[in-house]
Amino acid sequence: MNDDISEHELRVGADGRSIAALEREGAFPAVLWLGGFNSSMTGTKASALDRFCAENGRAYWRFDYSANGRSPGDMAEATVSRWLEEARAVAALAGENPVLVGSSMGGWISLRLAEEMVTAGHRVKALVLIAPAVDMTERLLKPALTPEMRRQLEARGVCERPSAYDDGPYRVGQALLDDGANHLILGRDIRLGCPIHIIHGARDPDVPLTLSQELTASLALDDVSMTVIADGDHRLSRPTDIDLICRTVKRYW
Repeated sequence: MNDDISEHELRVGADGRSIAALEREGAFPAVLWLGGFNSSMTGTKASALDRFCAENGRAYWRFDYSANGRSPGDMAEATVSRWLEEARAVAALAGENPVLVGSSMGGWISLRLAEEMVTAGHRVKALVLIAPAVDMTERLLKPALTPEMRRQLEARGVCERPSAYDDGPYRVGQALLDDGANHLILGRDIRLGCPIHIIHGARDPDVPLTLSQELTASLALDDVSMTVIADGDHRLSRPTDIDLICRTVKRYW
């Protein structure tokens, strides 16, 4: 492990669940990475942004949601509320005025975290949202449920969903599908008082570009920019994609 990186085990929530986090020392405001569904804080984009922050002397935090990556847990118990609570705990350690970088589902959680921070009187320097899967449970997961998945949910409280990004399927719990309704973004005015930059691939097969276009309407009262990568997919992990993400993040710190 790089000497400038500290490993943390945080205890979060009334149940004291454990989450793993990595901290890179550097200048403030810190960059806080919020990853996607079933992702890891050591994934391609998160690790590339860590190297970029190291090169620029910038503080950087990343973590794994419970039941993801290095953080233990059961996906049958996972909810947006729990993951948001975990993001809140890491944000409290990242210092004032952070730059939130949310990928896929992490974009949704970044928006909810920023809303909470602003309501509590804290500032957010900027949000950079990469293919943000806003309202994912209602817009993406529920419509894709097959009859077999519904039978699995009824019988076990969790179903298996095919994934193009892992060797095995994703596990999706009924608790997650139910709780998502408590955190919906689209269709209401969101006022964060900070710049928001969305990066989305026009060829994203998992989170349609139209979702980000709809999101901009909810963010109309803030400074919103969107970069569309014409040949970009959902991963946005090519060297050119990562270079764009890093340059965009640097613009706001």
